[in-house]
Amino acid sequence: MGHGILKALQPHLKPGASWEDFCLAQILNICGNRDAYFWGTHSGAELDLLLSHNDRRLGVEFKFTDRPATTKSMRVVQQDLMLDHLYVVHPGEHTFALDTAITAVTLPQLTAILLATN
Repeated sequence: MGHGILKALQPHLKPGASWEDFCLAQILNICGNRDAYFWGTHSGAELDLLLSHNDRRLGVEFKFTDRPATTKSMRVVQQDLMLDHLYVVHPGEHTFALDTAITAVTLPQLTAILLATN
């Protein structure tokens, strides 16, 4: 996957939105949309996808960069929603820890995690 996806999406007017829509569709195909939500506050903290999956509260953020980093919003969301784990889906090639219970993953890696716990 990796840089090929980045280059393929560059001609789009809003590649980040296309990336988010594509990832969201793939995840909802696995988990369904019954327990899937967007979450946001008036103060600006938001979460692209809140999932209740196998009795776990999972957060998912979509970042169109191969070097995602944690944000203040992620930490607020993690605490306010009492997430079991927060995944940051990116088009890069590697999985790596960003913080306690926050992991940067590729889309295929996250779908494998979700399928394994289905």
